[in-house]
Amino acid sequence: MVEGLAKFEARWKRIPQNALINVRAAMEEAATDIVEEMWSRAPQGATGRVGASIGWTWGDAPAGSFTIGKVGGKEYSSLKITIYAGGGDAFYAKFHEFGTVKMPANPFFFPVWRARRNRVKGRISRAISKAIKES
Repeated sequence: MVEGLAKFEARWKRIPQNALINVRAAMEEAATDIVEEMWSRAPQGATGRVGASIGWTWGDAPAGSFTIGKVGGKEYSSLKITIYAGGGDAFYAKFHEFGTVKMPANPFFFPVWRARRNRVKGRISRAISKAIKES
């Protein structure tokens, strides 16, 4: 019998749960930061609807919104976070983001994601490393 094997096995079994907790917290923090920056770059019209339509949620975005994409999979479906904008009274948010024939694009959504994407990946990697060290 290998000395310390039982302790190692117990630690090994704690890693997935600790990783899940730490990654969830990192994703929430990253999503909040991204949404705040998107709000600051959103068109500030008379109603403020575009900025007010930007948010994040665990799961699916509200109907009619556009999204960055979804993160998560079958085995980690509880880690599906969605950052969205538009929908409802702010259906025209996509017109600002992408432009129209009569209006040039005024992107506020995807440039923020592209600028922050690597930071988000690093934050999640650090959360996983922290989970392994804490286990």
